[in-house]
Parts: sequence; structure tokens; C-alpha cells
Amino acid sequence: MARRRRSGFLERFQTHAFTSVDIASLAFFRIFFGLLVAWRVQRVWTHDQINQVWINPRFLFKYCGFFWVHPWPGHWLYAHWILLGILALFIAAGFFYRISAVLFFLSQTYFFLLEQGAYVNHYYLICLFGFLFIFVPANRAFSVDAWLFPSVRAETAPAWNLWLMRTQMGVVYFFAGVAKVSPDWLRGEPMRGVLARSDVFPFLHNFFQGNLAGYLASYASLSLDLFIVPLLLWRRTRLVAFFLAVCFHVLNARMFPIDIFPWLGIAGTTLFLSPSWPRRIFRFLPQSVATCAVKTIVPSKRKRLATLLFAGTYAAIQVLVPLRHFLYPGGVEWTYMEHRFSWQMLLRNRRTITFFYITDPNNGETYQIQPGRYLSTQQILHMGWRPDMVWQFAQFLARVMPRAGPEPLKVEVRMLVSVNGRKPQLFLDPNVDLAAEPYPFVRPRWLLQVHEPLPPIGTDQSQNEFD
Repeated sequence: MARRRRSGFLERFQTHAFTSVDIASLAFFRIFFGLLVAWRVQRVWTHDQINQVWINPRFLFKYCGFFWVHPWPGHWLYAHWILLGILALFIAAGFFYRISAVLFFLSQTYFFLLEQGAYVNHYYLICLFGFLFIFVPANRAFSVDAWLFPSVRAETAPAWNLWLMRTQMGVVYFFAGVAKVSPDWLRGEPMRGVLARSDVFPFLHNFFQGNLAGYLASYASLSLDLFIVPLLLWRRTRLVAFFLAVCFHVLNARMFPIDIFPWLGIAGTTLFLSPSWPRRIFRFLPQSVATCAVKTIVPSKRKRLATLLFAGTYAAIQVLVPLRHFLYPGGVEWTYMEHRFSWQMLLRNRRTITFFYITDPNNGETYQIQPGRYLSTQQILHMGWRPDMVWQFAQFLARVMPRAGPEPLKVEVRMLVSVNGRKPQLFLDPNVDLAAEPYPFVRPRWLLQVHEPLPPIGTDQSQNEFD
């Protein structure tokens, strides 16, 4: 009996996953996504960030397993960046969509892997959406491909396509909320300090100086991140939830220098609306058969199982990776290496002071190295409190600095970190030779665990970087 029930549930689940839904919302997200990324490419070019991020620094930080990724020689890096913008426009237009999606994903991921010090959550999100577009046929409508190739044209898509995209956006919202369930955030930090220094809304200056503003901003954003997805999925609260999400992203765009993320967040949130919402708003668009009748696509059983296995595996990875910081003690403020790929956004107001000391055992001399000789300001800021990046730079110094004999150089680090207004504390064991340590796949033994309580409310805070 239990086996029969499970079999019946799986059959119903597969049927629902392959039921046809209007493709309009997927097509419009494709257009929004491509245009936003093309805009970002233009902004990077205009501000000469290619030179600042990937060409000028003498050393680039790498992700584990991708130390072999290097910049193109000469001006080819600029050419590749132009190609990335062209591919984004091709995705928006739905022109040779599958090929463009594959090349876009590879190109975007190449630039992402090229410099770990340039990690930003929405750059990672762009890679993920680029990967999903390879498998989601969002070019079946409102695209050049649908106009040129009638065999591609369709007004519907399998429901799993839409739900996979929704899952990706829902993970971003939910785990951004989970990360905010922390002692600092629940006490209004670092939002209190951010609002106190903000001059975006001058008429609210006096209100922002008080502690109440920090509490309201912290708890409002926490609640929105945790509950926005269920509210978007429930038809009765969907429009109100969408309006709140739009307001949230617009405020973030006004207050923080976070590039295209607010607009990408709004575009991703439209996926939770009715699949046919573009046709209802833009009356000139043709009506889909999906609005009149529901049709079920029935591929072979093997293909259905393979598709659901892929979608389930992808969703499981997206859910499990942000949970890895729970394997270690301490609040989310002190989960250093697990910051990346976990949607921990706008959580920390931090300062770092770092000193690198080189000891040559061949002559006993010790001298200090200024990171600014080799790294950009952005790299130095991102290296602070990320042990694997500190390790990489220590290994680099041990290779390039001159030595008086055959004995390898020793590299020791004195790093002081202040998080959310705490007094600076030693972050790494200053007596460990990082040049002799293996790569820190997990939290290394030389990472000091500090649990300094928050300073009293109202303590002034200075800021190096806000992520």
C-alpha cells in the first residue's frame, strides 16, 4: 500500500512538472536579464574596471580548483568582455539562444573565476541564471529564434522550467533572511550605523540618527527575506508581496552601491507572478493557448526522470551550500569562509588592519611587506577576514620575495579585525607560518575564534567595507 501511494505521488508530481504553462513570464525574464547584464558590461567598460580588477594587480586570487584560470594576454580580455555584452544582448533577443546561453555562461563564469577578490553575490547569481538558461527554452516566444525558426515557436513551456527559476530566486531571498537571524542583526546592527551616516533621504535625517530606525530597517528586511516567497506563491497576497519586494529593492538601490542587483532582484521576482502576466499588461501581445486550456507534455519516462533528477540535484545544492556555516560554532558574524555562495548580504560593517612579515631563515632577517605593493585596494578589502585569500597571498609572497639561501621563506600575518563596532581583535594565529600550511579546505587551525560582545547601542562605527 505504501509503495502504491509513493508511486501515485511520483506520477502526479511528474505530470504536474511537465504540465504546460504560459511561457510569457520566462521570455520576459530572459529579456530583462539580458538587458541588465548588457548594461552592467557597459558600466564596467565605462569605469575602466577591466583594467582595475583583472589587469593592473600583480596578483589575482583564485578559487580552489581553479588556480589555472588566468587573464587573456594583451587586449584580448577587453575583446572577451565585449563578447560577453554581445552574448547578453543575444539572450535578450533570443537570437541563437542555446549557443548564446552556453557561451554566455562560460564567459561570465570565466570572469567570475578570474579574481576571487571581486566576489559579489549578484555576480554569482548571474552565473547561475546563465547556467539555467542553457536548459530552459525561454526563446520559444518573443524572440528572433521564434521568428526565424517556426519549429522553435511555442506559447508554452513545461512547468518545471518556471519552478526551477523560481527556486533559484527563492533561495536567494530565503537564505538572505536566514543569515539575518543573528545577534548583531537582531540588535539593529549594522543598519543603525549605516542609516546614521546616510544622506540619501535628508528629510529623515533626524529619524535615522535614532536607534528605532536601525531596528525597523533590520526587522523589516529580515521579515521580507524570510516570508516574501510564501507570500508571492499565495495568490491572495501575491500583488502586495510583489509591491513590497519592488519597494525593498528600490530602497536598496538608493542607499547602497550594489550595481544591478536590485533590478535583477525585481526581474527575478516577476517569475512568481502569473505565468501570463506580460500578456495581461501588454494587451497587444497575442494570447497564449495556456490561458484557455492546460495541455500536458508527456516525454518518455526516462527523459522525465533524468530531467527531474537534474532539477532536484541542482535545487539540493543551492539549498545545502548556504547551510554549511552551521557546521561551525559562533554566530553568522564570525562565519568567515562560508560567506561566499551563501547569500549573506549587507550583514557586516568591518575594519581590518593587516601586517605581513617575511622571515628568511637563511640569514635570520625579518621585514614587513605592504600588501598595497601587489594588491589593489579592493583586493585588500576583500582579503580581510577571508583565511583562504590570506593564505594565497602568503604563498605568493613566499614565492616571489628574494631569499639568501635554499631554506624557504616564512610568512606570518598579524591581522586585526573589527566587526560591527567591536574593538579590533586578532583574527589569525600570528605565530603560524602560512607559507608552510596546506590549502584551508575547511576552517583552518590558525583561524582564531573570537566572540567579543557587541558594544553598547549608539557606539560610533567606522567602516572599511560593507557587504
